[in-house]
Amino acid sequence: MGTNGSTMLEPLRQGLPPLDPAAVSDAASCALPARYEAVGEARRFTRRTLDQWDMGERFDDVCLVVSELVTNALRHGLPASGACGDREPPVRLHLMRWTERLVCAVRDPSHDSPVARETDDFSAESGRGLFLVDSFSDSWGWHPLAGALSGKVVWALFRLPHTGARPHGE
Repeated sequence: MGTNGSTMLEPLRQGLPPLDPAAVSDAASCALPARYEAVGEARRFTRRTLDQWDMGERFDDVCLVVSELVTNALRHGLPASGACGDREPPVRLHLMRWTERLVCAVRDPSHDSPVARETDDFSAESGRGLFLVDSFSDSWGWHPLAGALSGKVVWALFRLPHTGARPHGE
């Protein structure tokens, strides 16, 4: 997650009990190439990560949200020219877990706000992504990045069942 983890998590503190970035139980991230096959790579990465965290039962909902966030980043978050520079891969998926929360965050180089389209046509091939993210996660949002990283992060939060003692910071 690098040194920007605290900045990336700042909006997650709004309206929720405090999240201490240092108290993350587990965190994993992967760089994704600027091609649509990256959605499958993101799903496989999510499956492996949730299995390692013994959270395989949450895979269906989390995977659907990850797929939508990565697809949106590839479709709407990359420059039309495809040139993203050689510094960093254009899209990055972050998974972070606390005792009672799981956050999926996707970073892309665009500064444009994600737009949830209102549609009554649920048979349409596209336009439902953020509606699905909203339906399957407990909350979602986005924020622009500052500093060395440019672009934005779109995140989705899943509440996890309380399973016992809480670690320091949560």
